[in-house]
Amino acid sequence: MESRDWDERYAAGELVWGAEPNRWVVRELAEQAPGRALDVAAGEGRNSIWLARRGWHVTGLDYSAVALERAERLTADLPDEVADRLTWRHGDARELESPPEGYDLVLVAYLQLPAEDRRAALVRAAAALAPGGTLLVIAHDSTNLTGGVGGPQDPRVLYTPEDVLADLDGAGLQTVRAERVHRPVDAAVGHRPVAGAAVADAGAPQRTEAIDALVRLERTA
Repeated sequence: MESRDWDERYAAGELVWGAEPNRWVVRELAEQAPGRALDVAAGEGRNSIWLARRGWHVTGLDYSAVALERAERLTADLPDEVADRLTWRHGDARELESPPEGYDLVLVAYLQLPAEDRRAALVRAAAALAPGGTLLVIAHDSTNLTGGVGGPQDPRVLYTPEDVLADLDGAGLQTVRAERVHRPVDAAVGHRPVAGAAVADAGAPQRTEAIDALVRLERTA
């Protein structure tokens, strides 16, 4: 999808992904000491705002200007000490530039791109880490297409933990975990029927979980 496609999707309704942070972001980062974070594909800012509430100084980057406008409106309603820790940037993850000081955390959540573009974005995300920094990648897993619910229906933009590790081979990162995880789905939030999606046979069990790829890595030096 191009930026205009995402603009149209975000303009079609309020809070496409809901206001609560992603469950895997909470699981992985709730106990981590705050620092400087980059949220790639931040969307309307739900994960960035959660991190800022916990003391992180967060830059939220997204391809959609409409999503970022909504994130800025949400920021305006936050307490000053939280809002002051948030910065929103319009940009392309495939062209991410690394700051000299690096980030203590780079979060890449549901950035669903074809393999070549995904690899370019992940390599740049890894390069943006400071020594000791954490890279957390969460995505709709390839197996979600047939075994889960929701998410993109184009297999070219789905990937696996193994794909992430292959993309980042030689990047100087240590793997903390790489796994498939099952996420209960709220059909009302971000999982509306997709045009062209397969329809379950009558009487078939209703799937209620999405299958995600989760990879956590750390830069050791």
